[in-house]
Amino acid sequence: MYNHIFEPLTIRRMTMKNRVMMTPMGTNYAGQNGEINEKHIKYYEQRAKGGTGLIMVENASVSSPEGSNGTTQLRIDHDSYIPGLYNLTETVHKYGTCIGIQINHAGASAMSSRTGMQPVSASNIPSKDGGEIPRPLEVEEIYDIVKKYGEAAKRAQIAGFDAVEIHAGHSYLLCQFLSPVYNKRTDEFGGCPENRARFAKLVLEEVRKQVGPFFPIFLRFSAEDFVEGGNTLEDTLELLEYFQEEADVLDVSAALNASLQYQIDANYMKDGWRSYMAKAVKEKFGKPCVTTGNIRNPEVAEKILADGDADIIGMGRGLIADPEWVNKVEAGKLDCLRKCISCNIGCAGHRIGLNKPIRCTINPSVINGEEYKNKKVEKACNVVVVGGGTAGLEAACTAAELGCTTFLLEKNDHLGGLSALISQIPDKNRLGDFPKYLINRAKKLHNLFIFTSNNGNPEFIKGLNPDLIVNATGSAPLLPPIKGLHDNIDKEGGKVSSIVNMINNIDSYPSDLTGKKVAVIGGGAVGLDVVEFFAPRGAEVSIIEMMPSIGAGIDPITKVDINTLMNKYGVNQMPNTALKEVFADHFHVETKEGPKDLYFDYGFICLGMKAQTPVLAGLHEAFDKEGVEIINIGDSMRARRIIEGTSEGRDQVILALTKKGFLK
Repeated sequence: MYNHIFEPLTIRRMTMKNRVMMTPMGTNYAGQNGEINEKHIKYYEQRAKGGTGLIMVENASVSSPEGSNGTTQLRIDHDSYIPGLYNLTETVHKYGTCIGIQINHAGASAMSSRTGMQPVSASNIPSKDGGEIPRPLEVEEIYDIVKKYGEAAKRAQIAGFDAVEIHAGHSYLLCQFLSPVYNKRTDEFGGCPENRARFAKLVLEEVRKQVGPFFPIFLRFSAEDFVEGGNTLEDTLELLEYFQEEADVLDVSAALNASLQYQIDANYMKDGWRSYMAKAVKEKFGKPCVTTGNIRNPEVAEKILADGDADIIGMGRGLIADPEWVNKVEAGKLDCLRKCISCNIGCAGHRIGLNKPIRCTINPSVINGEEYKNKKVEKACNVVVVGGGTAGLEAACTAAELGCTTFLLEKNDHLGGLSALISQIPDKNRLGDFPKYLINRAKKLHNLFIFTSNNGNPEFIKGLNPDLIVNATGSAPLLPPIKGLHDNIDKEGGKVSSIVNMINNIDSYPSDLTGKKVAVIGGGAVGLDVVEFFAPRGAEVSIIEMMPSIGAGIDPITKVDINTLMNKYGVNQMPNTALKEVFADHFHVETKEGPKDLYFDYGFICLGMKAQTPVLAGLHEAFDKEGVEIINIGDSMRARRIIEGTSEGRDQVILALTKKGFLK
């Protein structure tokens, strides 16, 4: 079905067994001093074992500390790192997978709080809003960094890598010279395209000099900056004329820090949306090109390759979510694909926003994969899971995969829970891929029995002779006792809605709401989903938040994206504002300046979610004295995000079965 995906590709003396490349994406798995460790190696080994053609390891610093990026970034600026990196390449090669490493200098994207020194750049322009002011590099320093790139590439070659990639995009140092957003120099490294490309040209030439004629060099760059005054695709095509000569493969990416949602794609971006850029680059320079951009569906990947728009499909988050993506596609197991939902919470949110090691919302074991399946219960065990949302489905599947006879009870006539509901919002459609995967996974397990339209009452559960009961009954909208709220919300013909009511009636809202007023109470993720739906339809939208900032706690990609959207459509943002009373056609709020009435055509209460546990007390009353273990997971323990529920669905079941002596 996918001949182009599985066609080998030879670049100089490296042959990829297929056209899928794992793109470099920081993990924060490296040691404190930038060394690779066993967990890090295991993480890449899972993706090699999963059939990936080429793994391009996350960016490694060519000059530390001043060029470092991330809390614990890999380093390749000293020979002492070669042995550890060799352990990595040796492990990956066992699976017939090629492996390269991206080398990089962060420039102004470095932080003095980590490095202890002022960042450097082309000019004194911060790499992001609110970032530190960097020091412009002296010409002698530029040539010194050029040399360090070459030395780093040579170390990569010695360590057994099959290729090296030079990062010249995404607001890092080389990009800071290429983009007029950052480069305000007036010497031979600034001004015209040829001058701005000079640094990158010198780096490529030095790397080629160090690695010789047979070692593949990849070049990653931002083809479109997507910011005012930045490089357009046409500008980049001109720039490339001056510095791409020594590159064998052009890895066509996009965006700067200020347009992060186009670099680490927002969830509404279509599969393969960037391929037009790779096509333009390939047509001009005739070299193999990598394209990326939310590519999750093999049909899209195959078409891009078949049409000749690109030669290699780059997947980063997609392979974090499912290390077995390539093997599953090759075997035709498409309904088993755990497609990344581009939520950017555990990967980008952890690493960029919180300086933590990466995790994944839908893959509860990024490092160890599905090794848990090697365990099996040592005696007969019945597990009952109440609640068929994502947490409950993960718990039920895990229990069944460990050999338990498992019963999944769901009060509705369908599975999927809140994730399936929210995915009905057009821009959240990708979210629906996760419950679909879990449902398909559940249906394939012969020892997992599903009962829909079942409330999970204790009498029914007693007949199943449970050894372990998992409560995963989810959450419901939080509706505090604010005057007038309960009298007006979700009434037939009324103007005030909860998020659930809004989604259930989503097809009834006109596509053109010009002149209509929308007021949203709650500036968290749920309220912002409503803003994202109504603002582009022309409505005059106001968002009200009691706390000092709107969007606190959301991942950095979504934050940049939603702020761009609110600025574009003139959304009235009202932080430090409290809802005091709800009326049929307006909200009475208290601002810093005093009370105010906000009239609306559509009003929404989005104050978050609260745990709902309608059967938990009854389960404890019925089973505690019988020694049945009862665990409460996901939103029914505390309303949070999908990532916590998925993790608990896997880990807490394994822990409970171990505690009860069913697993060792």
